[in-house]
Amino acid sequence: MSESLILLHTGIAIAGTILLILALRIEPLMALLLGSLYLGLATGLGFSGTAEAVTSGFGDIMTEIGLLITFGVLLGSLLSVTGALRKLTESLLRVFGAERSPYVFGTAMSSIFPAIYTDVLLVLTAPLGRSIAPRIKRDGTAAMGAALILGSELGLVLVVPGAGALAVAGLLNVGLGRMLLFGLLVTIPTALLTIYLYRWLLRGGLWNAEKDELTAQEHGEDAQQEAEASTSESGDRLPSLGISLLPLVLAIVLIAMGGIAKVAGVTSGPLAFLGNPLIALFIGVIGAYLLAWRTFSRGVASSAVAEGMRECGPILIITGIGGSLGGVISATGLEEILSGYFSSNAFSPLLLAWIIAAVLHVAIGSTSVAAITAGSILAPALGGTDTAPLLIALAAGSGALFAVHVNSNFFWMFQRLLGLSTRGTLKTCTLVTMMASVISLVCVLVLSPFV
Repeated sequence: MSESLILLHTGIAIAGTILLILALRIEPLMALLLGSLYLGLATGLGFSGTAEAVTSGFGDIMTEIGLLITFGVLLGSLLSVTGALRKLTESLLRVFGAERSPYVFGTAMSSIFPAIYTDVLLVLTAPLGRSIAPRIKRDGTAAMGAALILGSELGLVLVVPGAGALAVAGLLNVGLGRMLLFGLLVTIPTALLTIYLYRWLLRGGLWNAEKDELTAQEHGEDAQQEAEASTSESGDRLPSLGISLLPLVLAIVLIAMGGIAKVAGVTSGPLAFLGNPLIALFIGVIGAYLLAWRTFSRGVASSAVAEGMRECGPILIITGIGGSLGGVISATGLEEILSGYFSSNAFSPLLLAWIIAAVLHVAIGSTSVAAITAGSILAPALGGTDTAPLLIALAAGSGALFAVHVNSNFFWMFQRLLGLSTRGTLKTCTLVTMMASVISLVCVLVLSPFV
């Protein structure tokens, strides 16, 4: 089959997947699988060849990162029980004050707590954000909203052990130690610069509290007070900041040490074993489980694990289907075609990765799915380019941040938890993620000569 037909069928498969999700409201899992099956059959793989490519792609990615994602989600669930995030933010606020709190929230959430899946992270921090907002001199709700959306989304796709970052790193065969280091080098300046520029826009009159914020009655003041009371009630039983952070810090330090050992040529022994991301995350999970058990009870710890298991199921399935798409793409011979485009100086592979992920996110409404799908599309072509897979992974994660809007359930949850109108949510959630996506891409391009 000609290269143009393979490209055409690939475009049809991706466009058809988007259309199924947006127009017919089919679940992304089913739409992605249908797109994979179409691509295999349309490009001549045949029935058995297509089925084999789909199943082998799914199995390969699960072998690589299935347990990593599971442990990352479980760690996040257990950390939420032990109150690690709440303790950290309260301590930072005492040091930096309310005016600097958006910067504190944005950087701390995105860089230190990427293991917590975004819904839980937002639910945990929204009451704190609402309580701090009135103490900020101007447009506090908008400023804190920007910090919360950045804190929830950035770490998901750019910082290990965020589920999206783990998945894309696995798809592109990027070492998790390097993904962690360079992800932080992109995430921290992106959070700080985005919040600074957004607050500059707020000073220019972007925000109108009367139209962009809901009244107490519209927001549901009773529900808000109940949530805050529940948070305060559990606070007395939570461990200290250092203890509650210990499992996550230990896992991250072990992963970083393992990455350094690998670069130094150490491939065996205790350091290499403990620095293996799977072992490091498992140690973190065990530590967080024992901490939750000791602080509350075995039942509470077990409930957190059960909740984490329920949450990681959809992530694993979506990630596996992303691997299936990559398997079909590899089997169709698209690798050589894309490699030819990548070897041309007309278009940067980093920009291509960013655009693919951004378009997917705008269309599909899922940050992690967009990053994973972009990684699946680009993974087969990496052999034909000199661009480091790490940079492709970061660019894909950067593009996947672009424009969280009305087709995302996170958009509506954010609106409800922050007490904003739809217009106000577009001014925070959507505008801020657009800005962060562009700024993070610039950071990736700046780092590219050093990778």
